[in-house]
Amino acid sequence: MSKAPTLRLDRLLANLGYGSRREAQWLVSQGLVVLDGRPLKDSDQRLAVTPDLSERMFVQGVALDPPPGFALMLNKPTGVTCSHKEVGELVYSLLPDRWRLRDPAISTVGRLDKDTSGLLLMTDDGALLHRIISPRAKIAKRYLVTTARPLEGHEAGRFAAGDLMLEGEDKPLLPAQMEVLGTHSAHLTLSEGRYHQVRRMFAALGNHVEALHRDRIGQLDLPADLTPGALRILSPDDLDEVFRQI
Repeated sequence: MSKAPTLRLDRLLANLGYGSRREAQWLVSQGLVVLDGRPLKDSDQRLAVTPDLSERMFVQGVALDPPPGFALMLNKPTGVTCSHKEVGELVYSLLPDRWRLRDPAISTVGRLDKDTSGLLLMTDDGALLHRIISPRAKIAKRYLVTTARPLEGHEAGRFAAGDLMLEGEDKPLLPAQMEVLGTHSAHLTLSEGRYHQVRRMFAALGNHVEALHRDRIGQLDLPADLTPGALRILSPDDLDEVFRQI
């Protein structure tokens, strides 16, 4: 088992967005930082940053925010952008205010475009992020697709063939699985993530995607009770589901 990293208490609190190191030192001096039921006295003491720290430490009577190395799921609403730079509402505005000040920063694991809703993962763990988005991982992602025109019945076969070319590209798509749900709706599961891929796949067959919603990554499903804009911290078991293949 690898040894947990250690960090000075004032640096830990500052990195989690509780304020500057001086402000963190003031919190400690006032007895407002409590670990295992006892107020901490030295802001320069080093603590083991373990996953259970947010269960053992309280700041001003509230449980410590998740320590570095965590991941969350967000039910992204439409109209929100996965970017730091674009104009309009950003997914980062859906996070608690303090979380936007964390170091390392929280980033999206891949993207959903502005008009796509559903399951979006976010993390401050760069190694985890790259492990998920690596093309070699081939982590499946499932989308609920609503089309403008009725499905014609040949789409599943075309997508599964592995020879469909998108406009402007010279490499065929990997095979994708499609399950028809209704005359205008289907589940489409991909193991790659090209730019606006689902929309372009249906456009290549003469149809238009009216609505697009991601409901699964790997074998991790978007919970039915997670409302648009809401988030949930991922457990180790949840992360195992992201990488589980069937």
